Amino acid sequence: MNLLKSASLILCMIVTGCSSNSEKPADVAAVAPKPDTAWLDDYEARLREALKDSRFELERRDSVLVVTAPVDSSFNPDRPGMLLPVTLGPITRVAKLVESDDKTAVVVLGHADSTGSDEINRTISRERAGAVAAIFRLSGLKHDRLRIRGLGSDMPRAANDSQEGRALNRRVEMVLAPQTTLLALIAQYNRPAPSPTQVAAAEVAK
Repeated sequence: MNLLKSASLILCMIVTGCSSNSEKPADVAAVAPKPDTAWLDDYEARLREALKDSRFELERRDSVLVVTAPVDSSFNPDRPGMLLPVTLGPITRVAKLVESDDKTAVVVLGHADSTGSDEINRTISRERAGAVAAIFRLSGLKHDRLRIRGLGSDMPRAANDSQEGRALNRRVEMVLAPQTTLLALIAQYNRPAPSPTQVAAAEVAK
């Protein structure tokens, strides 16, 4: 029996990182993936070509490439979850690019400004992310390489005290990464939302 317990403990430590004391298991999935420079160089050039003449932005962030669709020029102002026709071309080109390469995955993130309640912001941001993700699904991308998150106003990139800042915060981001890093990438957006005090402190620091 002792031998069986010892074997179980060793297996637990190898697979999950747990220990015999009360410490929490290491959050392996939350560790940021290492940059794949060759993948980044190749995909950045191909994405710039796919997004040519569009109003979308492309940014290289450490180990991922982020395509940003500004809400104000991408979605119907009267129907928050409906994409404008002008956006379908560039999103479809990006989706086809990802679908044709089974080594690449995408996480679609919806963001809102701080106007309205947290619940409304999360709902709207998820609807917008879902509208973009639907283009990827139509292109044939499966769930194992496509995830969506509605983050509401949790991750602003500008202060919400001006019209310009709020417009910057209303966006949908398509985060492209190697498929092998998808779980680690998703873990970065599964953490509890920051408290209002933390958000305020972050905005003051900017």
